[in-house]
Parts: sequence; C-alpha cells; structure tokens
Amino acid sequence: MDGFLFQASIYLLAAVIAVPIAARLGLGSVLGYLLAGIIIGPVLHLVSATEDLLHFAEFGVVMMLFIIGLELEPRALWDMRHRLVGLGGSQIVLTTLAIMAGAMILGMAWAPALAVGMIFALSSTAIVLQTLSEKGLMQSGGGRSAFSVLLTQDIAVIPMLIALPLLAVPVAASLAPDGSILLPADTEAHHAMSLVDGLPGWGVALVTLTAVASIIVAGIFGARPLFRHINSARLPEMFTAVALLIVAGIAFLMELVGLSPALGTFLAGVVLANSEFRHQLESDIEPFKGLLLGMFFITVGAGVSIDSFMREPFVIVGLAVGLIVIKGAILHLLSHIFKLRIRGRWLFTLALAQAGEFGFVLISFSLQLGIFTQNMGQRLLLVVALSMLITPLLFILFDVLASRLKETGEPQPDDHVEADGPIIIAGIGRFGQIVNRLVQSSGMRTVVIDHDMQTIELMRRFGYRGFFGDPTRPELLHAAGIKDAKVLVAALDDPKATTKLVRFARRVREDLFIVARAHDRTHVYELYQAGANKIVREMFDSSLRAGRYVLEESGMTEYEAAIAEETFYHHDRETVAELAGLWDPNIPSAENEAYVKRARELEKELETALFTALAEKRSDAA
Repeated sequence: MDGFLFQASIYLLAAVIAVPIAARLGLGSVLGYLLAGIIIGPVLHLVSATEDLLHFAEFGVVMMLFIIGLELEPRALWDMRHRLVGLGGSQIVLTTLAIMAGAMILGMAWAPALAVGMIFALSSTAIVLQTLSEKGLMQSGGGRSAFSVLLTQDIAVIPMLIALPLLAVPVAASLAPDGSILLPADTEAHHAMSLVDGLPGWGVALVTLTAVASIIVAGIFGARPLFRHINSARLPEMFTAVALLIVAGIAFLMELVGLSPALGTFLAGVVLANSEFRHQLESDIEPFKGLLLGMFFITVGAGVSIDSFMREPFVIVGLAVGLIVIKGAILHLLSHIFKLRIRGRWLFTLALAQAGEFGFVLISFSLQLGIFTQNMGQRLLLVVALSMLITPLLFILFDVLASRLKETGEPQPDDHVEADGPIIIAGIGRFGQIVNRLVQSSGMRTVVIDHDMQTIELMRRFGYRGFFGDPTRPELLHAAGIKDAKVLVAALDDPKATTKLVRFARRVREDLFIVARAHDRTHVYELYQAGANKIVREMFDSSLRAGRYVLEESGMTEYEAAIAEETFYHHDRETVAELAGLWDPNIPSAENEAYVKRARELEKELETALFTALAEKRSDAA
C-alpha cells in the first residue's frame, strides 16, 4: 500500500492524533509532529520515500521565512545590525571552531571536521520560532536575541554552501567503454538546473547579484500594480495564487543561482513589509506554512534510521548531548557578554542548543561532494534529528527554570523612592498611563511605581518621573508615602498582584481611597472583598462607548443613545455591587444557583429600565 492517497492519509492521521495529545501534555506541537513521524516511519513502517517528501515539506521553512520577512520592516532589520553581526556572527564562528576542534580530537581530518562545525553551528529556525510563538516568548529579550542569531544563521548558509566544495576531495571524471567522458551523476543533474555552472567567478557573482536585485526591484515597483490588478478581478483565490507564486518563484530563482531559497523569500518578505498588501499576503500563506511545517517535522521523524541508531546508541546519544552542551556553553557565554537578563540567558541558551533543519541540506550536499562517507553522513543525520527531538524538552526545562528564577532569582534592586505625593499609581501600563497623564495635567502630584524597568525608562524619556520596584512589597509602598497618601490607583497588569496590593493597602489604611483596575467581573468581586472603593473594568467603558455608537447608527438619536448608555452604566454598577454579595470564590459562578437566579432577574430589570428611560425621554421631548 504505497499509493499517494494512502501515504497522505497516514501522515495526516498521525498529525491529527499525535499533535493535540502532545500539546495537551505541554510538549508542544513540534515534538508531536516528530513523534508522529517516528511512529509511522521507523516503528510501524507505514510510510516510505520520506526523502522525496522531505524536499517538498522543506517548502514550509521557506514560507515561514517569507512571513518573518513580512513582519520585519527594513528599518527594523537595520536596527538589529549589531545583534546580527555581533551576537549571531560570534555564535557561528565560536561554535564552528569549538566543534571542529572536538571532531579533530576524535580523529577526524580538518576538512570534514570544519564541515561538521559549520553544520552543527546552525540551529533549527522552524522549531525555535514555532515554539517561541506558541509560548508567547518572541518579544522577550531572550526571544529577540534568539531570532537575531537564527536570522544570521540562515544568511550564513550561503557562504557555507560556497565553502563546502572547497573542502571536498575532487572526484575525477571517468572514461566510458566507448571512450567518452563520464561526469558524476550529481554533477550532470546539477548542471541541468543551474544558471551559474560553468561560469567564471565574476560571472557567478554577476548572475547572483542580478537575481537578488531583481527580487528587490520587483518587490518595490511591481508588487503594487500586480496586486491592484488581481484585486480588480474580485476573486479572493487569486490573492492566494499570487502569494504562492511569489514564494515558489523566488525559491526557484534562488536555487537556479545557487542561493538559499529561504534567504530569497525572506528578502522578498522584507521588501514587501511596507506594502499595503502585507497582511493579505500573510493571511494567504499562513495555512500552507503551518501544514507544510508540520509535514516537514513528520518527515524528519519518519526518516530517522532506528537500525543505525541501535547499532551504536550510546555514541549517537553522546554526540547529541555533547553538541547541546558545547553549543549551550558558548550561547550562555555570549548571553553574559551581551548582558541579557537571567531568564533571557536561559531562554537564549536552551532554545538554540540544537542542530537545525538546514543541517540535513548541508549533510546531503557534503555527501554528494564526498566530504563524508555514507556511514559518517548517516551518523550526523541521526545526531541532528536527535538534537531536534530533544529541543522541546529543553523548552520544558526552561519553563521550570523560569518559574524558579521568578521566585528565587536575584531581582534588580528597587529604586530609592525620593518623592511623595497625595496620589500613588501602582502600574504604568496602558491603563495607568492615561490615569497618570490626566491627573498630572490637572496639576496634581503623583508617585508612579512599576516593576517593568523598560516601561519606567520609556516613561522617563517622555518627561514623566517613575520608580522601579514591585508595588506589592510593603516597604516600597511605605517609602512611596502610603501612610500620608489620599488615593491609591492599583493598575497592575497581573490581576492577582492587584488584589494582593488592594488587600494590603486596605489593611494598612482603612481611610485610604483605592481605585482598582479589574480584569473581568470575577476580578471585580475579588477586589470588592479586598476593600477597593472604586473598581474599573478594563474594557467596560470603551465597550459601552462602542455600544452607543452602534445604537446611533441603528436609528436612535445621539441623545437617546446617550440615555441608554447612562442607564446601562448605572444599572450595571448596582448589579455588580449586589452580585458581589452572592458571589462565592469556592463555587464556579455557573454552578452558584442563587447567583445565577439573581443575575437573570437583574438582566430582565435592565431591559425594563432601558425601555422606561427611553419612553420617558421621548414623551418629554414630545
């Protein structure tokens, strides 16, 4: 049963079963895909010809880099230049040299040892970025640094592909029985799909630069007319077709000139990042990217040779662990040099310690060039695959370390609060900023405290004074003058921290007026019990205003819509105050019979109140 439909059904069935289970267990989707591939491949032998499918599935990596490029404006890329060259370049050079030295100590010649060093210096762009996105870590310090290194590595694949032939043992042409010259099969095949073979060095450089320049020029001057033409057809599927054509066409062009398809599509994405069609392109490509990335990981798992692994399991595991340790040590050293914070250091170290999917490409290329023997190549493929399999476990280790570091790590020392005022604002995010600007603009003094140093520094840049520290710490609140303050604004992002702050402040000062930011209605009840005087739900007022706009556009006059808004506002405040007395933190609201019954009664009373208020106003107007 080797039919295409059977093979496709097996791959998709494995993904549908394994990935949700892995995600539910907290292992991440990548590990789920890899395990699914191992089960249907070397374990159950349900699929075959994984190498052909792997070349197809690698297109998912190409699409992923295109989307990454779309999210990066050229200015942002220029701002990252120091990390790209400094952090990324240092990682590649140091890792290559360290692994080359280790390979030579194990008895390998310098040329294949250098090739191994270059291959293992790369990390898995697909696994790391996918996992960082799933865990919401892309915008953290460690996440941004990891992205910079991955981007540098993807660019470095180009010089690596250029350098590998220089390390190869020349393969001489042979004579056929009829006297004709026979070139190696790979060479003949390569000539058929290349624009640069047989050209002198200056010719290769010229063709390559022309291809790259063509992508940039076409992106700048050709994208808008093309998409406007497609838009005039009013056929949504044409946008998808054009998006796929851009990715496939650029990838093919890059292969013709001997460059990385992923780099070409990344460059195209950066060029199109400022286009008004950027979000349309991203939404069209996203489903294909996710599916092909999943297929890529499944085929990697299905291509693992269990027989080769079982012949020398300790050697393979030892090499994989050694690779992770060496890369991890170098990454951790660089994280210190570039002054990442403690959690960022561990994320940066553990996220990039594996080998990457481009390793499969470089190993295959090296085998064609004769740099490695077949046995050595298979061993390296197993090490790359095993290190990728271990990566999701390293992210789980980071989660454990991050939770402990949050509790026991050395915190940045709090600022010494040198100011006092009648109003203390704890938390200067989106909510606290508006409160602070209104109060200060009205001529009143505030003391602002927040536990995010970047936010405090940004606030100072715009002329507002603030102090770094954890507002829930009693000593910091006392230093801020809580004993003499008139108002405390609890505007922290963390609902639990806000409740803790309100509870402590009420215990210290019974007469203190406390205005608290609530995340949702349940949080409102908690803050009522903690002792807050006024509670403001994050989205309540803005949602209420949006509802008024809807009423105005649906036939009500501005006056009638305003009356409806005001009636709803006052009724909701009374409702929340009454339901807070029925709310029990130990019983889910939906299972609290008294709470549910009264909530339904109050909802009917709201309808009556709105109808009555509008009727009275209309009769008065008449």
